[in-house]
Order: sequence, then structure tokens, then C-alpha cells
Amino acid sequence: MIREVLRMGDPRLLRRAAPVEVFATRELAALIQDMRDTMAHLNGAGLAAPQIGVDLRVVIFGGGANPRYPDASSVPDTVLINPVLTPLSDDEEGGWEGCLSVPGLRGWVSRWTDLHYAGFDEQGQAFARRATGFHARVVQHECDHLDGVLYPMRVRDFSRFGYTEVLFPDGVVVADD
Repeated sequence: MIREVLRMGDPRLLRRAAPVEVFATRELAALIQDMRDTMAHLNGAGLAAPQIGVDLRVVIFGGGANPRYPDASSVPDTVLINPVLTPLSDDEEGGWEGCLSVPGLRGWVSRWTDLHYAGFDEQGQAFARRATGFHARVVQHECDHLDGVLYPMRVRDFSRFGYTEVLFPDGVVVADD
């Protein structure tokens, strides 16, 4: 089922989400399916449960090519529950980000370039991965939602934050840093 995505300004997006304590339930499977349906419908690169009003530490991301990020590298289709992120270096890289909860806007955000993430899948099986590039950016962006952080809170230079059609009038989002 496609769910309504909360928009910036809704106080529910600013809360710290609660950890999932019980895995492999019908309710968790239904939540993840709703998140997948919603993300696909809106061409999202990822989605966090708080974005659809569910106060749990669940994110999904990845999948196939994404028209909102046509030049981005592939990201594995992932369900990540109760995530823990650990940067593997202090190196950061800037990039344009958008968000389904902040429609029509883009901002230049610095993120760690190399990180390790660990958590659980929907069955409660622990797993861990290393992520670099766009994969690392997506993981950080989605996990920020679990702590009540929206990407505009990470924009350092507001001359690089605005409406997508104004920043990129030809429709092509260009990495320029």
C-alpha cells in the first residue's frame, strides 16, 4: 500500500525512532512492503519508517536505476533495522541531496565517503556491510531520519540549497564539486 509521506515541518519527523524489538512479524512485513510500495511510487532512493509516520528504526534503500539520481552508482536493495553506522575515515564528500519529505528542493550536503553499517534484516538476521560513494550517502541520509535529522539541517552553505527547477533549469542535477 502506498502511504502518505510526512513533510518537513511535521514534528513526527524530528523524533528519535524506537528500536525494533520483535522481528519476523506480519506487522513488520506489512510495514516493509508499504515502504517499498511508497518508495517505488515516488522514485525514492530510500525511505525511513518515520517518513510514513511509523516511529521505528527501519530504513529501506537501493534497488534499480533511479530517475531522480540518473548518474548514481547502484545501491543494493536493503532492509536495515536498528542500524549502527561507523565511519571508516574522516573523509567527506559533498553531493546534491533531495528527500521525499522535502519535495522539490535540493541541497549540497557533506557526508562520510567510507563507512561500515550493521543491523538486522526483517527476519532478525544480523548483517554488516561496507559502503562508499552514493551507497554511503544514501545509508547516512536514511539513517538520519531515525534520529530526527532532515538533510537541510546538514546544509552548510545555503547558496547551495533551493528548488530543483531553479538550481537545475535543464532538469539535470550536476555534481559540481
